[in-house]
Amino acid sequence: MEGIENAVQKRVNDLQRMAEVHVTGEQLRLRLHEDKVIKDRRYHLRTYPNCFVAKELTDWLIEHKETSDRETAVKLMQILVDYSVVHHVCDEHKDFKDAKLFYRFRKDDGTLPLDNEMNVFMRGQRLYEKLMNTESTLLQKREEDGVKYERSCPGSDMIEWLIQEGESSTREEAEQLGRRLLEHGILQHVANKHHFMDNSLLYQFRINFRRKRRLMELLSEKSPSITECQDSPFCPRKKTLDNRSTSFLSVSPPKEMRVVSAVRRSSMSSSCGSSGYFSSGSPILSSSPPVLCNPKSVLKRQVTAEELLAPNTPFIKKTLTIVGDAVGWGFVVRGSKPCHVQAVDPSGPAAAAGMKVCQFIVSVNGLGVLHVDYKAVSNLILTGPRTIVMEVMEEAD
Repeated sequence: MEGIENAVQKRVNDLQRMAEVHVTGEQLRLRLHEDKVIKDRRYHLRTYPNCFVAKELTDWLIEHKETSDRETAVKLMQILVDYSVVHHVCDEHKDFKDAKLFYRFRKDDGTLPLDNEMNVFMRGQRLYEKLMNTESTLLQKREEDGVKYERSCPGSDMIEWLIQEGESSTREEAEQLGRRLLEHGILQHVANKHHFMDNSLLYQFRINFRRKRRLMELLSEKSPSITECQDSPFCPRKKTLDNRSTSFLSVSPPKEMRVVSAVRRSSMSSSCGSSGYFSSGSPILSSSPPVLCNPKSVLKRQVTAEELLAPNTPFIKKTLTIVGDAVGWGFVVRGSKPCHVQAVDPSGPAAAAGMKVCQFIVSVNGLGVLHVDYKAVSNLILTGPRTIVMEVMEEAD
């Protein structure tokens, strides 16, 4: 019996290790895109899109104090290779080499292996973000057996939430989902004594998907505590100080944004200001998250909803289907009546779907939004499904 329990625990630890490696790798990928380390490269008359040179990356890791020497940098990147986060562009090299070789993140070329474990991990991360980005009070301090636990909720309440959000159709299906998340090390009973059940027992997320990771952590097999700080500059969507939903965040903010250092971390609950912007290039080692000022509008002139709907309008309508990934949708909404696209992450889902800066938002999932502000549009998307269908209008060429 003890041998079976040890085997189960080892599997859970292995799955949680996989999750931590993939989250750490994703945070690194965003920073490398921001610093233009990842870009299209040409070799022998052939172009390799979205790749990096191993030697240049090693230099970057040392320069940004992610590691102190090249040997350790190679060990860290080898971990990402072993967990199918990074690969050689032609899969000729299974070992990461500190040389002038091209490598890619599998997420950039669509080769990320979506097996059963990865699908459960991705779904758990999406549910975590969904809970953290809504007005839900599901996760809060609660008491079980005389002990208080932060960010916990009864299994029955979580099941009701899953059904309400359309993640499950029945209580049995929702309970099964909770069991899969627990078996994969994403959820746990607060005292780690029970499986997931439809009752008043308390559960917590075992993985803090928003926590800011450092590559050096990959050399340690120990999993971080679930009580660590929830804030991270890599979180695509957070709340303002008054708990209202902000607009979407982009990993490519306009150049005119200026960064103001926060006086102290405790004065903020998020790494973004009320403008809803952040930069994924924020220094990992910074003890305080940056406060980003509201940038100027990208619009050359203000446009009214009536002008967009006029019979001879110079604007054309387009329909975009955007499938959010593990870090969001990759665009920023600003303005009011109508809202417009302020910024687009060039490597994100929105850009891939054809979204562009200065487009006006007409509808979201069939609901007209021409006469509301960006906060209403943001909240509509944040509380909706992962896949969003948007109608936008842009000026004809």
